[in-house]
Amino acid sequence: MLSILLSLNLSHLGLWASGLILVLGFLKLIRLLLRRQMLARAMDSFPGPPTHWLFGHALEIQKTGSLDKVVSWAHQFPYAHPLWLGQFLGFLNIYEPDYVKAVYSRGDPKAADVYDFFLQWIGKGLLVLHGPKWYEHRKLLTPGFHYDVLKPYVAVFNNSTHAMLDKWEEKAREDKGFDIFCDVGHMALDSLMKCTFGKGNSGLSHRDNSYYLAVSDLTLLMQQRIESFQYHNDFIYWLTPHGRRFLRACQEAHDHTDQVIRERKAALQDAKEQEKIQNRRHLDFLDILLGARDESGIKLSDAELRAEVDTFMFEGHDTTTSGISWFLYCMALYPEHQSRCREEVCEILGDRDSFQWDDLGKMTYLTMCIKESLRLYPPVPQVYRQLSKPVNFVDGRSLPAGSLISLHIYALHRNSSVWPDSEVFDPLRFTPENVATRHPFAFMPFSAGPRNCIGQQFAMNEMKVVTALCLLRFEFALDPLQPPIKMPQLILRSKNGIHLRLKPLHLGSGK
Repeated sequence: MLSILLSLNLSHLGLWASGLILVLGFLKLIRLLLRRQMLARAMDSFPGPPTHWLFGHALEIQKTGSLDKVVSWAHQFPYAHPLWLGQFLGFLNIYEPDYVKAVYSRGDPKAADVYDFFLQWIGKGLLVLHGPKWYEHRKLLTPGFHYDVLKPYVAVFNNSTHAMLDKWEEKAREDKGFDIFCDVGHMALDSLMKCTFGKGNSGLSHRDNSYYLAVSDLTLLMQQRIESFQYHNDFIYWLTPHGRRFLRACQEAHDHTDQVIRERKAALQDAKEQEKIQNRRHLDFLDILLGARDESGIKLSDAELRAEVDTFMFEGHDTTTSGISWFLYCMALYPEHQSRCREEVCEILGDRDSFQWDDLGKMTYLTMCIKESLRLYPPVPQVYRQLSKPVNFVDGRSLPAGSLISLHIYALHRNSSVWPDSEVFDPLRFTPENVATRHPFAFMPFSAGPRNCIGQQFAMNEMKVVTALCLLRFEFALDPLQPPIKMPQLILRSKNGIHLRLKPLHLGSGK
């Protein structure tokens, strides 16, 4: 009798649970439909490319060549157009400087529909924070990028680059093309670890290499999640093999970050290390974080500390890796500009083998070429915002608060109304005269406005030193058998790597 009652109770419980799940699912669907209606109504005045009844524009975005597809849409729909990832997530995709200024000159928060996907990986760091907390952390971290802090990093960039170039000497002897992207990534991570996280002079450890691979995996999984509406719901995502792979990669990244923090904390217990820090005029990034206190005198929590380290560890090496790799590709593609950059850096360096801080300001033509490569191949091709208040655009159209914005930097940088012959590599676009007459929001490799990239000077300095040393040691040529296939993966990568052929020069500098 008891077993019958128990089975009946379990049966009723199962029915109640099933009913509850159906009700919650129905409420969630109603909420999604209402939000879709709000987003669609907000974009009524913006025509756009046709959408799939279920996937929206996601199928087009997932194809190879999606970046140039968006550029073709930008030609068809001036200023902006709706971009739907599935039926429930819709953005106004913008790529016109006045439209960009209307949004990015303000401090609107990142779009939670996208950036909440980062939380499991990098937590609530500077990338995803908004409001007073973002301002507090930004103010706290800004001294870590003071030029007096950045000056000694030039020597680190020299050393890490020389180590990479020595490896390339070996590879170049085989007289065939090879993928430079991974080597540049390891070099950038090594520099970052030494500059901002107190790493010694040794090269990357096995753990560092595992971290590099984990980040590569995470960026791929994140991009796929953004583009695949079936992965947008957390509960469903964590049940999929894709979601479980993401969690494993997160754990790998977190183990690395935690070790970095532990090692630095342990080093700070040493009296000599403490004295060295006290004698510095400016502290580096991690030391600022470890000693930071808010206005109430409270230190950063372990979660806040790890979030900022995870954020900068990712952003500080992956974006510069992309920028340097695509620049070297441009040099291989345009040998006349490669030669002119080499002549300039040879003249600056003279008979020395490493660059100094004062040399960076003299690299006029190299800097213009770097900026032109950043225009054509922006390291972060697309970013997202959610409007905290209504916005009125220059052509009279508007969007209400709560609307989602996608800034397509790749399409903005190829906007032919701003950049004549936009597919042509022309460094002279960045002469002071041309820059002065161009819209300030036409070129945004590091974003713009109050939420621009805090590490952009660090990144530009590293790019100058690394690329100058590369050009002194090698002549770069294309590998005709393996042209790169552009692919957004949070940063701009190539689906098949960036394969170049290298010819050692031995100009007497750099070895």
